[in-house]
Amino acid sequence: MMPESPYPLQFRPLIKQTIWGGSKLGRLLGKSIGDDNNYAESWELVDHGVDQSVVQNGPLAGKTLAELIADDHDWILGPHCDESQFPLLLKYLDCNRVLSVQVHPDDHYGARMAVSDRGKTEAWYVVDAQPGSLIYAGLKAGVDRSRLAEAMAAGKTDGVLHSFTPEAGDCVFIPAGTVHALGAGLVIAEIQQSSDTTFRLFDWNRVDASGQPRPLHLDQSLEVSDYDSGPVQPIRSNRQRAGWQSLVRCDKFVLSTLETGSDSIGGDHRFHILTVTRGDATLQTDSDTLSLTRGQSLLLPAAMQACSISVQPESTVLAAQLP
Repeated sequence: MMPESPYPLQFRPLIKQTIWGGSKLGRLLGKSIGDDNNYAESWELVDHGVDQSVVQNGPLAGKTLAELIADDHDWILGPHCDESQFPLLLKYLDCNRVLSVQVHPDDHYGARMAVSDRGKTEAWYVVDAQPGSLIYAGLKAGVDRSRLAEAMAAGKTDGVLHSFTPEAGDCVFIPAGTVHALGAGLVIAEIQQSSDTTFRLFDWNRVDASGQPRPLHLDQSLEVSDYDSGPVQPIRSNRQRAGWQSLVRCDKFVLSTLETGSDSIGGDHRFHILTVTRGDATLQTDSDTLSLTRGQSLLLPAAMQACSISVQPESTVLAAQLP
């Protein structure tokens, strides 16, 4: 049974290691990591197969997100959500080298795969960017399927990608079908559909210790890529404006930012995801005050009453919900 009085849920992050990770998850975001320098991702909120967020506070401590939804769907997701599992995934990424160029299918294609999954529409928020870092987002104007195929066959896919130098605070919207890659020197907060569906179409001609390249998914990538939208440009908020500002509004999620002053959140029978990407924030519920620091994330269940959130100077909170 769920508690009668809903409260903010904090979850233990899942820390992932890969060959491309760094150590900023610990130094910059305060994540509990070991001494290695390849910690690449902190999954803050996830319900996808065996990857499960686990509650770390209150009487529900030890429960997985999937278990909470099974126990009381509307308490967590709300009556307006007909999903049987949590539909969004929040993560932080620390990129110490340029990542492979990828593209994600949409829901229709994902449902037809041998192992069906959601498609993946996502948005990035730049938490930190070293000088000269690049983001690759979308194809250059005029690049069609045949031109992309030629570039892929020649090992020159980077030549048809749009790129730009991001700044901390930039938001980049990556709908399904958008060819994309994150460059070295970036720390990113990412909100996405809860999906592990991706196709790799270019890995910068890298090989492993035995001289072998990683597998590519060339046919699938050509089939699902968007050839009409063209270059993707960053979205920038007004940091002097008080209250919530909408960064992305699509059919999969709404992403907003609070960078000055205070505002309300919740009380609308929808769940809300919060994460602090910079500085400090304070969440005031009807019965408690919760201080949040950089790198902390939480979930407001749909059953929660409206509460107030405020940010200190030079601070940023991101909020995500269903549309």
